[in-house]
Amino acid sequence: MRFLKMFLAAVAVLSVLVFLLSLAFPSTARMERSGSIDAPLEKVYAQIADLRTWPDWNPWSPGYRGREHISLQYSAPSAGIGAWYTWSDTTGNTASGRVEVVAADSTKGIEFNMTDPSMKPVKGYIELKPTTDGKGTAILWRMEAKVGLTPWWKLRGFLMDRIYGASMEDGLNKLRDICEGR
Repeated sequence: MRFLKMFLAAVAVLSVLVFLLSLAFPSTARMERSGSIDAPLEKVYAQIADLRTWPDWNPWSPGYRGREHISLQYSAPSAGIGAWYTWSDTTGNTASGRVEVVAADSTKGIEFNMTDPSMKPVKGYIELKPTTDGKGTAILWRMEAKVGLTPWWKLRGFLMDRIYGASMEDGLNKLRDICEGR
């Protein structure tokens, strides 16, 4: 009985320490990558604005890299403010989700919301501007999620860049290759 009491006390103390340590982590997780694309801003905007092109370059688009078991539905039109797509797994292994464009400007980029039952809601921004020489496009892709006070969500938010950063870079590289015609 004494061992059980000591074990429960140790678990309680450890839980309190983990919670207190988690308070040092930010309650908003951010991840961003940037680059430049040797293509006109209009060409890059056409790729990011039309949600039907996302499976070609966006690593978080359910249709990316031939995920045949994912069913996608798009709004009509599939570009501009209010455009959306939803996904669902035809095998029942993955929850469904939704992406909706909430702001779009052909000279600045887009803003979107992504919801998925397995994670916190994500706000995404893909910002565009001409490069200094005027021949290409500078791009900044940023994603943010409010993770709240729960320790496991704060830890996941703290590690967001390490976990998903390489995928975001892969997506930007693929977008660059498409826009540059590689």
